Amino acid sequence: MPVMKGDRVEVLVDAGQGVQKFEILATKAGRRLEVTTSRGVVEVTELTRSGTPVRTGRFMASRLIALVEHPATEHGDARVDVSTRRRIRPPEEI
Repeated sequence: MPVMKGDRVEVLVDAGQGVQKFEILATKAGRRLEVTTSRGVVEVTELTRSGTPVRTGRFMASRLIALVEHPATEHGDARVDVSTRRRIRPPEEI
């Protein structure tokens, strides 16, 4: 299934004195959003059809409250299969 304009990711981050909301959108047709996690950093990258990054949002995983992916659909009744590669777990209690 091709990924297309309309992909959206919502990120909620603990900003210290409250929660800050970020929305990252695939702004043009043919672009997609990719979410990766490594070394305590979550990156949301907008990519072109050829895989060239256009923009990237980086968030500390320890400050991340929620990350919600909203994939685009071709039609209003179309079903989209969503799979997560890795779950973010809260720190373990001591």
